[in-house]
Amino acid sequence: MDFESVYQRYFKDVFLFLRSISASEDLAEEITQETFTKALKAIDTFDGRKDIRAWLFTIARNTYYTHCKRQKIYVAEEIEKMPLISQISFTSKIVDEESALLVHRFLHHMREPYKEVFTLHVFGELPFEKIAALFGKTPNWARVTFYRAKKEIIEYMEGIENGKNQL
Repeated sequence: MDFESVYQRYFKDVFLFLRSISASEDLAEEITQETFTKALKAIDTFDGRKDIRAWLFTIARNTYYTHCKRQKIYVAEEIEKMPLISQISFTSKIVDEESALLVHRFLHHMREPYKEVFTLHVFGELPFEKIAALFGKTPNWARVTFYRAKKEIIEYMEGIENGKNQL
């Protein structure tokens, strides 16, 4: 396996995944580099039975969590820096940068596995089959979990529009 081609092919995916969970572009870039360093050191342990992108996402997620623990970063600190703005449709909320911050804000409070499944599918662009493999579940489980997470986000955003939801 040519690691340079793996790096070239998956760098952007890993970066976007980390950007979606870190709320900082600089931190996402730093952890992406660290992820590929760890992956290079551990490439011999990758058996090829699973998707390499899923393997990289797992390393990235764990590296990010380790960073947060070391830095004693808590979700509340990042949330205080995010503006609160509402929009009309769910699709435009994801596209609109400020509304995307609201979705990220809500994602930080969302329970697992909803948070991670939603993030992997929307920001990591992983298909349900690969998400299911990451969790050791069925693709149907991943679909149901994703749609439940999406429903929670829609309800939250509608609540903001109506002035009811505040985190």
